[in-house]
Amino acid sequence: MVNRFPTLAQVIEMHSPLALVILMLGSNDFQCTHDNNAWLSAQGVSKLIDIIRQAPIDPTMPTPEIMVIAPPAIIHPKGAISYKFNDAEKRSIGFVDELTIVAKERKVLFFDAGKITDASAVDGIHLDEEQHLVLGKAIASVVSEKVALE
Repeated sequence: MVNRFPTLAQVIEMHSPLALVILMLGSNDFQCTHDNNAWLSAQGVSKLIDIIRQAPIDPTMPTPEIMVIAPPAIIHPKGAISYKFNDAEKRSIGFVDELTIVAKERKVLFFDAGKITDASAVDGIHLDEEQHLVLGKAIASVVSEKVALE
């Protein structure tokens, strides 16, 4: 039976060589069904960094650089999914700080999306279309500057 849902390590292997892997995760960790705080969620990102670095890529290929993006702070959840994020804005306090620590300790690039955009006005958690555009342009600029320096 073929696994239709490859693991992160398999995805990295399948698409290598990669110059950069960008991770922007964490907001869903604060759903009320999970008993997570900012530190625990950041530790999950740290584990993903390990998985990327240990992916079974060809030894002649470079291990990709990694950029961690802290999502904008969760504001008061609203709309159809608000019940899933009850008190998420409180439980996620300090997430940017914890991701900053992980990024420094793990020697990966870091970007705080909250410095250029807020969470969605629609649901208070995700990004709206315009916010995706703003964030995409900002990340493209950072990556382009990094490439120009190399």
